[in-house]
Amino acid sequence: LNFAIVLTVSGFVAGYLLLRLLITAVELPSRVARFRETRRREAAYGTMLEALREFFSGRYARAEKTAARAVEQGAPADIGIVVAAQSAHGLRAHGRRDGYLERLSAEAGRPDAMTVVSKAQMLLDDRRPEEALATLALLPVKHTAALRLELRGRQRIGQWDLAPALIDQLEKRGVFSADQAEAERRHAWRQLLERRSGDAGGLKDLWKRLPERYRRETSVAAAAAAAFNVLGLGDEAVAIIESSLDADWESGLVTLYGECGSANALRQIERAERWLREHRKDGALLLTLGRLCARQQLWGKAQSYLEASVAVEPTYSAHLELAQLHDRLERVDDARKHYRASLELAVGQIKRASG
Repeated sequence: LNFAIVLTVSGFVAGYLLLRLLITAVELPSRVARFRETRRREAAYGTMLEALREFFSGRYARAEKTAARAVEQGAPADIGIVVAAQSAHGLRAHGRRDGYLERLSAEAGRPDAMTVVSKAQMLLDDRRPEEALATLALLPVKHTAALRLELRGRQRIGQWDLAPALIDQLEKRGVFSADQAEAERRHAWRQLLERRSGDAGGLKDLWKRLPERYRRETSVAAAAAAAFNVLGLGDEAVAIIESSLDADWESGLVTLYGECGSANALRQIERAERWLREHRKDGALLLTLGRLCARQQLWGKAQSYLEASVAVEPTYSAHLELAQLHDRLERVDDARKHYRASLELAVGQIKRASG
């Protein structure tokens, strides 16, 4: 009985070992294949990491070659192609970059955000905003980076009417602070106003749609007033500037006030003289009063205001106005003196700007 038990146990163990040996022999090729695949994948990922290190180190030539090699080794093709395309873009190798971009075409059903955003970024850098916007349109939902790129694209092609809504979204996502968002919106409204300077109806409609808080903002008011003045609507320009200056004083806007072709220059003079009570040392305001008085042929007042402007802040514009005034009054020596002073100030200003 004992021998039978030992024989049975030994037979079971031998059979088990034989079965395991057969199973191992059968599975050996697949195990070897899996091992090789794992080694190949690890090598591919290692090569891709190397490509990323080279890219972020700014060694674009090495990064491009290494990324291409990683794709050949089996690394994710989309990541490798993006790195290679960005590297070629950094090298300004537009031909190779465009070749990579063709391989980055996003599928209409499930667009890949990484490839779409990367392609749009490179197209914008290459001053191809229309193509960049068409690429971004493939995304069903735009994340923050895509919205930033879309804003750049809209600005590049002059679609400023779409910019405020994008700025609102970016402010909500924390890309822009409140001050930055306001500055971006003001810039967008200024651009829109400047582009309406050839269309009186469109300009008036835009001004009505403009939010109230921007109508009195200095830079926006200046753009609007300049656009109205170009169209010969001086009275509207004057009203815009007066409203803005009453809210926030700005000397640059005062200068534009004197250039507006209003039909009632006397009323402008009265308004400017009221401002002068609070801004007696403002050279731009004194210059504007001198111009307005000269326009009405009030030569004595014009000369007085212009001389006061030169005394407060000697500028080539004030000296030039005085020179032209003396020319009209046939005071040759005085005119020559102020022409010379105006020229000297203008040359000095140019030298400072170029230096």
